Parts: sequence; C-alpha cells; structure tokens
Amino acid sequence: MASLARITAIARKEFLHIARDWRIMVSVLVVPLVMLILFGYAISFDVRNIPIVVLDQDHTAASRAYTGAAENTGFFRSVGAVSDMAGVNAAFDQGLARAAIIVAPGYANEIAAGRQGRVAVLVDGSEPNSAQLGQAYAIALNNVLSRQVLVTWASNRGASLAGVGQLEPRLRAWYNPEGRSADFLIPGLMVVIIMIVTVQQTSVTLVRERESGTLEQLMQSPLTQSELILGKVAPWAILAFADTIGIVIAAILVFQIPLRGDLTVLGVGMFLFIVCCLSIGLIISAVSPSIESANMIALLVSFLPGFMLSGLAFPLASIPPVLQFVSLLFPGRYMVEIARGAFLRGTSWDALGIQVLWLAIYAAIGLGLASVLNRRKA
Repeated sequence: MASLARITAIARKEFLHIARDWRIMVSVLVVPLVMLILFGYAISFDVRNIPIVVLDQDHTAASRAYTGAAENTGFFRSVGAVSDMAGVNAAFDQGLARAAIIVAPGYANEIAAGRQGRVAVLVDGSEPNSAQLGQAYAIALNNVLSRQVLVTWASNRGASLAGVGQLEPRLRAWYNPEGRSADFLIPGLMVVIIMIVTVQQTSVTLVRERESGTLEQLMQSPLTQSELILGKVAPWAILAFADTIGIVIAAILVFQIPLRGDLTVLGVGMFLFIVCCLSIGLIISAVSPSIESANMIALLVSFLPGFMLSGLAFPLASIPPVLQFVSLLFPGRYMVEIARGAFLRGTSWDALGIQVLWLAIYAAIGLGLASVLNRRKA
C-alpha cells in the first residue's frame, strides 16, 4: 500500500505539472487529432483523373470512339488534343499531362480489314505509382476494346462468337473492396501519431527533473526507481489512451473507416503500445544530457521509424532484410498489424494475440531498462 501511495503521489505531481501548462494539454489532446485529419487527407495512394493529351492522327469515327472510351472511364481526364509529337512532349515537359494517347494514321482501315489498329499509350514515369497504374489500366482498357472490335468485325461478316470458349474472371477485393487508401492508411497513421506524441512528451520528463534539481531530492526519499518510473508513466498513459479514443472515433466518423474486429484486442494492444512508447521516451530522457538533445533524439526515434519501419506506407516484406530485423526493435510494427487487423480484417485474439504478446514483452523490457538507466544517471 505504501508503494501504491508513493506512485500515486508522483503521478499526481506529474498531472499537476501537465495541467498547469495549457500548451502541453493542446499538444497532447488536440494536435494528434489535427495530425490525423491533415495526414489522412494529404496522404493518398488513390489514383484518379490522370491528365492525358490526345493525338488523333486518323481523324475518323473509329479513332474518336477509341479516345472517347478512354476519356469516359473516370481514370483518365483529357486536358486537350495536340496535332503532333511536339505537342505531346510539350505537355509532358510543362506538367500538363501524365499520359498521352496516340492513334496512328489508318487506324479505322486496319480495324475494318480485321487487322490490328496501331495505338500508343505514353505514360510519364516520373511518378511511379501513377505510371504503373496508368499502364495497367491502359492494357486492361485495350483488351476490352479489342474484344469489342472483334465482336463487331465478326458480326459484320455474319459470323457468331457464341460458340467460342471464353474466360470470365470474377475478381473480388476482400477487406477494402473500394480500394480506398484511407482505409489502409488511417489505422497506421493512428499508431504513428500516438508514438510521436508520447515519445516526444516523455523524453524530457526526467531531464527536466534533473535540470531543476528535483530528481536528486526524489532520490533521497524512500521512493524506488520502479515507483518513480511508474508514477511518471501513469499520467501520460491516461492522456495517450484518451487520445486514442478520440482518434478512433474520428477515424470512424470522419473517414468512415469500418471497425470490424474485436475492440478488446485493439484496446489492450493500444494500451501496451502506449506503455512501450512511454518507456522509449523515458529511456531517451534518462540518457539525454539536455532537453534540446532529448527532443531531437525523440523526433528521430519516433518519426522516422514510425513512418519507414512500421508498415504504414508499404509492406515490410518489400524492404531489405536488414531493415526488417531493425523494425523488430520498434513497437510500431506490431501495433500497425493489430490496428489494421482490428479495423479492416475483423481479426481477433486468435490472429493478433502474438502481436499483443510481443508488445507486452517489449513494455516490460522497456520499463525495466528505463529504470536501470535512470538509476545509473542519478
């Protein structure tokens, strides 16, 4: 009971310090929601309305039908027609278009004769994501139009393709049928934002105590290192968990992200993840000589690994094996898997229990290491 009373006293002291500074309250409770909304709308892998220019060298009804079919898909958006290749190059150079459709002379005659009409689709490769999707969409569109031309050609000659075998693929996207990048990014952004805020705020807490001289006074009291660490962690854990609730509500209401999985898995995983991040902040605070250096280290440790090594933007399987191993040292990679599983895939403890276990182990080791380092520093 005496130990609990000392932890409560330290936690109360930390709460009072936080509550006295409105800037801290804003940075902890308001900034994460603002970051979620800004990043949620600013970061997007959705590709729509790729601007294209059209070079129709055939000037026939057939060539206009082809270019019109491409423009009416919603994937391409025509920004005008040009008369020669110089116009295409100028549109690319000036950034007016990212793709160009070129219909060669004699296109209609070739189609009417049952031969292949010559069409070129040029894609600006300076933006790889749009270029790859543009190429894939152009190929798919050409395949559809080619079949339509074949059917028309056969019908004009009295032939029927009814008896010809066909392949009819039926594709279905699970978990994110609309292919919205927000559904993929928001659960990961939630994790990264919480990591940045918690590590950044707690990285200066022990340094501030040392610089003000109060840490030495605390060490002269019956207070143990473990009690000090737990007392320092408790207020920030409560505030960060409140942040998490607000972010989850914003993700559901503002971004319309479905929450299909077990809420208890998300809650337990997020609590453990917060403790992991707080332990990282306390470790930084224990080894940093000044508040400025603590802030700098915290930014580097939380922001860069959070975005690059958590699986937020791209699968970890696509990065080099060395970096895959390094990612194991950061709790974000485990929590991103839990968040996406709970939000999108509807998974529960049977699939995410191992990730929760790793976070629990990480939290225990982190708090223990922070206690040891702070004892040596004191």
